[in-house]
Amino acid sequence: MFGLTPKEDKFYQLFSQSTDIISKSLSRLQGIMQQDCVSAEDAAQMHRFEHEADNVTNQILERLNSTFITPLDREDIYKLAQVLDDIVDYAEGTVERMHLYRTRKPSLGAQQLVHLVGLAAEQIQAAFSCLGNIHNKKSKILAAAEEIYHLESSGDKLYRQEVARLFDCEEDPIEIIKWKEILEHIESTLDHCEAIADLLKSVVLKYD
Repeated sequence: MFGLTPKEDKFYQLFSQSTDIISKSLSRLQGIMQQDCVSAEDAAQMHRFEHEADNVTNQILERLNSTFITPLDREDIYKLAQVLDDIVDYAEGTVERMHLYRTRKPSLGAQQLVHLVGLAAEQIQAAFSCLGNIHNKKSKILAAAEEIYHLESSGDKLYRQEVARLFDCEEDPIEIIKWKEILEHIESTLDHCEAIADLLKSVVLKYD
């Protein structure tokens, strides 16, 4: 948007910080998925990302409460902030469970599912970089949202295939329980990326 005041611009700066944390946390998650096991430091690093995300979200909500005129609808800012935070929460929760359950090296399918989440995070970051100039960059934001929908659809299919493989190939019922929960958590992370796409699309359409 043109003619942003410093207070308005601060919202976009905070959103940028939030998407940066998402990018870092999911990059780390992808690295962890290549390892034979999850260390305490891996879990601690993800927890630090989650704490950083909470801090940024709190700053957005505090600024929302103290700003009379906002660059986007208040409800949209609130929802975007909360769902961005949820993405990091679910990424952190995935690693926490892998660490607590002392899982083996993830399957190729689980690694691929996390890779899709990472690609969705890239699209989120690209879309939010355009949000401050929404009038001129609607098409780029909508294109990013459509790509997220495509990734989420691919993720749904991959998730179902991986759960089916788990039941077909894993003989240890404890391992089935562990990995089914972890896969659900990864898939929920991708679902929250889709929720961001929905919100971005809704915001953009208000400017038609």
